[in-house]
Amino acid sequence: MSTFSELGIHKEYIQSIKELGISIPSEIQEKAIPILLNSKTDFIGLAQTGTGKTAAFGLPILHHIDTNSNDIQALILSPTRELVQQIKKQLFKFTKYKGGDNIFVEAVFGGEKIDRQIGNLKRTTHIVVATPGRLIDLIERGDIDISHVKTVVLDEADEMLSMGFKQDLNRILKFTSKSDRNTWLFSATMPEEIQKIVKTYMDSNSPRVEINRDSLVNENIRHQFARTTIKEKTDNIISFLEKRGRQRGIIFCRTKAGAQNLAEQLIEEGFSTAALEGDMQQRDRDKVMRAFKNESLQYLISTDVSARGIDVRGLEFVIHHQLPEQLEYYTHRSGRTARAGKTGISLAFILPYELERIHEIQKELNIKFTEVTV
Repeated sequence: MSTFSELGIHKEYIQSIKELGISIPSEIQEKAIPILLNSKTDFIGLAQTGTGKTAAFGLPILHHIDTNSNDIQALILSPTRELVQQIKKQLFKFTKYKGGDNIFVEAVFGGEKIDRQIGNLKRTTHIVVATPGRLIDLIERGDIDISHVKTVVLDEADEMLSMGFKQDLNRILKFTSKSDRNTWLFSATMPEEIQKIVKTYMDSNSPRVEINRDSLVNENIRHQFARTTIKEKTDNIISFLEKRGRQRGIIFCRTKAGAQNLAEQLIEEGFSTAALEGDMQQRDRDKVMRAFKNESLQYLISTDVSARGIDVRGLEFVIHHQLPEQLEYYTHRSGRTARAGKTGISLAFILPYELERIHEIQKELNIKFTEVTV
């Protein structure tokens, strides 16, 4: 096991990451950092959510910034507003002991007035963290100059594609396409569309690091299913929650209406919970997320799309009110628990006809489900 110092990270960054509780590099950090620090190269990192990817690409980016230049030198693309804000915050914390040469990071995303973000970009900015849609808006308006970008990071690339950002990503990569630009792609899964991006915009000999190669899903998660009926499902979920004491978790529903209905039922039963779904106003969404992160809400009930980019430590379980339609969604849902080396439970409540789907998920993701009774 290497130390951050042995990986080549400067002392001032080591001091700040220690304060954040990061003392030993995770597997993705140990394998990616030396490559990204020492080589001007494209890069593919395959690792689950919660494995420390932000530090794996963030620390090398900070080392490469030339603070004598006022140009935007790095671009980090991420699927959701929450993830964008989170990455910006983490990069800021990494630079706490940087000293005189400040590195300036700006975040741009939908749901906030574009004029405010344009105003922020007029200040010196070295790194931009962005959602693809808002970045395209700024490029088309001529309000951002990305011609000097040396590194483009695609974070949670599979999530960006499944959220419909394929065209935006292609356009951004074309805008920044030049011989001395490097693309670092981080993803939990490698669907065909990502392979196309790699083939089109990246060097075919790019270094590739794969974490938990034989396991597409974090191995610290216990996968369980419980048989139920439509009539009994809510009561079964209530029974499960009552036994978990003060533990916290996310309950996933397929539809917005399903998330709202379940939230109302659980609130009536006295549970501390709220729904997060796509029709909510941004301010209401932010309010729910703040409450969940500061632990004044114990449970979050969410649709798949709304949960993108949620990074809350210490969640002991996720519940699948219904199994997801897409296989990648199971990976992303279950990855909300067992983060940073901890263990967690991923529990699916299934109707009799869904047993076959459980067998499919087991086979495709190379995991083992245990049947439990609630």
